[in-house]
Amino acid sequence: MGRHIVVPPQSGRAFRVEKDELIRIIDPRGQQVADLWAFVTGDPLDWLSTSNTRDIIERLFPAVGEHFYGTTGEPLLTLVANNSPGPHDMLFPACNAALYRRAGFDEHPSCQDNLHKALAAEGIAIPFTPDPVDFFQNSLPTADGTLLVDASINPPGGSVTLRAERDLLIVVTACSVDHHPTNGDACTEIEVELTPAT
Repeated sequence: MGRHIVVPPQSGRAFRVEKDELIRIIDPRGQQVADLWAFVTGDPLDWLSTSNTRDIIERLFPAVGEHFYGTTGEPLLTLVANNSPGPHDMLFPACNAALYRRAGFDEHPSCQDNLHKALAAEGIAIPFTPDPVDFFQNSLPTADGTLLVDASINPPGGSVTLRAERDLLIVVTACSVDHHPTNGDACTEIEVELTPAT
């Protein structure tokens, strides 16, 4: 039987998946960015590396059928379906307290804090923050290399589906940016559907 997880606005959730399990990330209201991290929690610890992924696939973001890779170059996830018309991002870091302080906001929720809270609930602490996969984020580079973050164009119900290539701890956050067009007019929830391997 599958599992259904709701990630409330400006928060994060951790969950474990088994090899070959399908992970569908859904933006029910549209224009909401979902940050994703994946960890191998055995010894040694490994995690999804956006820079290794870009290097191995030689593109900014995987196409359907391509993998997301860990720091060792091992495939961790495969993109099996992309039901979103908009771009996704693997260049930007997670939003964090420093970003909000620069924008004049103190004590603001952030994806970085939500990642570490979700890991702590699993008994895991790491002294760094890996860069996330930013599903539905509209921030493609321009011809001159400028990085603009525009409002997501993902429609209500837009989704992506991933397959776990090994047992993983996944963290998904509903991006907390509410002072920039990133998430449209408001931060909203993200839903995750998990389907066991058949």
